Amino acid sequence: MLDPLIVILACVVVIALTTAVSPRLGVAGPLLLVAIGAAVSLLPFVSVHVNPEIILVGVLPPLLYSSAVSLPAIEFRRDFRPIAGLSVFLVVLSSIALGAFFFFMIPGLGLPLAIGLGAILSPTDAVATTIAKRLGISPRVITLVEGESLLNDATALVLLRTATAAFVAGTVSWGQAIGSFVWGVLIAIVIGAIVGYLNLRVRERVSNSAANTALSFVVPFVAYLPTEHLGGSGLVAAVVAGIVTGQGAARRFTPEQRLSDELNWRTIELMLEGAVFLIMGLELKDIVLANVEDHEGIWHGVRLAAIALVIVLVVRAAYVSVLLWLQQRRAKAMDRDRLTDFQERLEAGTLQPENRAALARGRRRPPDPARQERWLAVGRKRISRALADLDYYQASPLGWRHGTIIVWAGMRGVVTLAAAQTLPSDSPQRALLVFIAFLVAAGSLLLQGLTLPWVARMLGLVGTGRGGLSAEEQKALDEELRAAAARALTHEHITRRDGTDFPDGFVRRVGDRFTTPPDDETTVTARDMIEMRLAMIGAMRKRLNELSSDGTFSTAALRHSLAELDADEISIQLRLDDEE
Repeated sequence: MLDPLIVILACVVVIALTTAVSPRLGVAGPLLLVAIGAAVSLLPFVSVHVNPEIILVGVLPPLLYSSAVSLPAIEFRRDFRPIAGLSVFLVVLSSIALGAFFFFMIPGLGLPLAIGLGAILSPTDAVATTIAKRLGISPRVITLVEGESLLNDATALVLLRTATAAFVAGTVSWGQAIGSFVWGVLIAIVIGAIVGYLNLRVRERVSNSAANTALSFVVPFVAYLPTEHLGGSGLVAAVVAGIVTGQGAARRFTPEQRLSDELNWRTIELMLEGAVFLIMGLELKDIVLANVEDHEGIWHGVRLAAIALVIVLVVRAAYVSVLLWLQQRRAKAMDRDRLTDFQERLEAGTLQPENRAALARGRRRPPDPARQERWLAVGRKRISRALADLDYYQASPLGWRHGTIIVWAGMRGVVTLAAAQTLPSDSPQRALLVFIAFLVAAGSLLLQGLTLPWVARMLGLVGTGRGGLSAEEQKALDEELRAAAARALTHEHITRRDGTDFPDGFVRRVGDRFTTPPDDETTVTARDMIEMRLAMIGAMRKRLNELSSDGTFSTAALRHSLAELDADEISIQLRLDDEE
């Protein structure tokens, strides 16, 4: 028996090397890890069985939390409706279709457990997002696939929990099932939002970056555990906590904290995800042997899994077709002229004619100017956001080619494997059900994962997304930030970080010449110039946070600029620390 520590170290090395080598081979790292695990499992002395609770409780919450933190929130908000449809309605439809198939094809299974197996096979895996990003596919498609993979796990696991309870009780209560689902999502949203907010407020007061990041490691579990205890979906709670944290990090965390979070969580995500796919391959032998003993071969399970995968793809294709049609109708229904007209009236601050008449008759009090200005500001912001959304829909429309990628990128993976092993031990033909889940997950990863680049090239979509960054957009954002720094220098009272004033004339001279050092008429030190640069970075970051809420710029451009500002500030801070 090998020492567990040696096994863990070997797995870490394999995951790291596979991740480094996979881009050169043109194959996604998770697919290589599955193949390596399957090959190792054939060795006579290898037998691996991992408790599924370790995956569901110890691996999935931090994985989903990490992905949610980096989710492009602006694009997620714009396409929340289709993402919600893919995450809820598509999972339910797929579960029912697969449940009907398994009910008729597996004798003695029963309808509740058949639908439960359908729920196990319904959620998609985020590995497709990695492949699509590397290919440069449209960021909108990536957001849809990524958002779906984050949220559909909860739908599937709640359906599985309900189906398992019905199997144990012997009856099905659809009203109770719907109520359980609604409660599970609502309580998860509330707890996840609270945990995310408390995470921001607590960690902004912890100045040490290493300690701050250490606190972040417990956040997904703090969201998951109480939610599960109250009958909610802990995975949804972890996702919501991650979204709240990701949105507040730019305002509340220091550059060092954000950099530390990004690097450490990227490493954790790499190790956890790689471990799951490696385990997926290592468990292959035992699953196959169990089916050989029970069914005198594996072909019965292979046939059922192949048909199930076809059903999943057909249902997904039908649903995505309807979804794209609805999205196109919605985009056409948005009236730019009406929005522009309303924006002009808001900018002019005009009152509605009926309000003017009411004022003339004395039936209404004259509006409070301050309150009216606040309402006008809110209205301007909403109209500006609506116009930006319309520009986004028109600049990145979803056609049949994008729909094909969305369908083909719907791979099964981690959740399917882990959820299958939570089936009750007394389930009819349990080994067959787990085997089917494994084959569907592995088959979709290998078939769709290996051919997704080829499909994207055939459709002419490779490189169309430019990684989510546009040179023109980035240039416009940089100009906006430089203008904000210039306004801060010329129109605001700027002080050093300790609150003291700069030398007389220094701010004015730097403001006039922007970054050109002042001449000898103004006595300053190099430290004054560094402090001024920090003040300019602060003004630019403040403007960046304002722009992040109106939708004018994409999340990719905003994050790129924030990373540049953070890098500048960290570099300047190091110089100050050296002087001190």
